[in-house]
Amino acid sequence: MSAIKNKPKKSSDKKSLITVGGIIAIGAVLLFAYLMWYVAPEETMERVKIIAVTESGCIGETFDGYSVNIGECDAAPGESVYAMVDQKTKERAALMNPTS
Repeated sequence: MSAIKNKPKKSSDKKSLITVGGIIAIGAVLLFAYLMWYVAPEETMERVKIIAVTESGCIGETFDGYSVNIGECDAAPGESVYAMVDQKTKERAALMNPTS
């Protein structure tokens, strides 16, 4: 016989482990859902003025002053075209570059 007795594992140890694992899993799912919402584009059709034509596409300026890459186009600088513009990109640009 040994001097140290082996205690049987209690079911409360398993329950606490499952609870902690469940909380971590819920947190991970919520973080993933938030990130998917944050990076998902919210595009609307806007009129933009072409300011440059590059190898990566046409760069346009919206009428509220944001530069956007609209992809391939057949316009020349100075022309106005309708293009899909991501509104979340504009929101992030406004947060990063405050005007006042």
